[in-house]
Amino acid sequence: MTETPETYDIAIVGGGNAALCAAITAAEAGARVIILEGAPVPYRGGNSRHTRNFRCMHRGPMSPLTGAYEEDEYFHDLMLVTKGKTEEHLARMTIRSSEECLPWMQEHGVRFQPSLSGTLSLSRTNAFFLGGGKALVNAYYNTAEALGVTVVYEAQVRHVHRDGQAITHLDVEIAKAPPVTIRAKAFVLASGGFQADLDWLARAWGPSARNFLIRGTPYNRGVVLKDMLDQGADSVGDPTQCHAVAIDGRAPKYDGGIVTRLDCVPFSIVVNRDGQRFYDEGEDTWPKRYAIWGRLVAAQPDQVGYALIDAKSIDLFMPSVFPPIVADTIPELAAKMGLDPAAVQATVNDFNAACRPGTFHPTELDGLATEGLATAKTNWARPLDQAPFYGYQLRPGVTFTYLGLKVSDSAQVHTPEGPITNLWAAGEIMAGSILGQGYLAGFGMTIGTVFGRIAGKEAAAHVA
Repeated sequence: MTETPETYDIAIVGGGNAALCAAITAAEAGARVIILEGAPVPYRGGNSRHTRNFRCMHRGPMSPLTGAYEEDEYFHDLMLVTKGKTEEHLARMTIRSSEECLPWMQEHGVRFQPSLSGTLSLSRTNAFFLGGGKALVNAYYNTAEALGVTVVYEAQVRHVHRDGQAITHLDVEIAKAPPVTIRAKAFVLASGGFQADLDWLARAWGPSARNFLIRGTPYNRGVVLKDMLDQGADSVGDPTQCHAVAIDGRAPKYDGGIVTRLDCVPFSIVVNRDGQRFYDEGEDTWPKRYAIWGRLVAAQPDQVGYALIDAKSIDLFMPSVFPPIVADTIPELAAKMGLDPAAVQATVNDFNAACRPGTFHPTELDGLATEGLATAKTNWARPLDQAPFYGYQLRPGVTFTYLGLKVSDSAQVHTPEGPITNLWAAGEIMAGSILGQGYLAGFGMTIGTVFGRIAGKEAAAHVA
């Protein structure tokens, strides 16, 4: 293994939002920083490439956000989706810190567009990136490089060398180059979860996991996470918990990203392979419920579901990048989707008969519910009765896993013997400290930004 001639102040493993926030913060504090990004340049940025927004606390209107979204409401929303499985101290700290993050992001090249209104109900809570996550990633790389941060692409960290309660160096494989040793005074791990390692997923979930689609980056295989867990780092989270959403069944195995997500569920009925409904499609507003549908579909036969929509609702949601299947009748639609036409027609008939009169409000909870069904639909329940009819196949799409490194509120990594004195973690590799289950739209970027800045600051202070 080749030894690099210089020792950096800080080596950062990973190249997404959390890593970049750490690198920029540390470089501005005067540290000499290297980023080791496992992906090639076109795919740099990890899952941050696929994000669209940042969930932000604010006490009043705050460009580009409307109204107010204060700590207790934000925390209440988080508790609803996690069902209480969160570390409250870390969660509240993250929420409070998000308010100061948004101006910092703007100061470092991130541009925002007016928040989306309509069915996503996010104009008050989430700030949307102009140009999406890739524009954010590019802005941060430009800022980091202007600050003198060294960036190495296609750099796979194979081993983090721990000597007692300190990290000494990294073994790194770089494309088209001999393996190298990278030495630094401090280290930040921001290399994501393990979702792209299908063998690991299958060990956690069972063989059905091989039917999952990985909507996030194919470069997050958990190599550094496993290495640290094998070396006794404190862990947090459940390997079967993850950010998993329902995506278009035609999406690629890896890296389909945001454009394959299906937001039609609240205005659909969703059936399984047997033509049966299995959950309340209208349980809550979509940003609070979209992330449960990956797990729901994963629990169905063959890990597949089917969303059925009629002409009244086809224009109420952002579509997938793939066009829907279209038919003039429900049986014809079922046949085109490989389902039993009679079973699907019976389910639709029962659903239609259970719908009750009321006022339909697509952008808010409207209480328009079914009556008498074993599986109710509690909002937006309108009969499927206007041709043409549309359908999408749903598959579980895993974004990132929640098994990770347990950290303190200073982002420091610990072992049973105490803190590792020069090691911090940020982003998806530690998000399980706050996300025990479920997901809240835009919150992954919040965790990465907050803890990336903390890790960069703490690592730079250690070096100084």
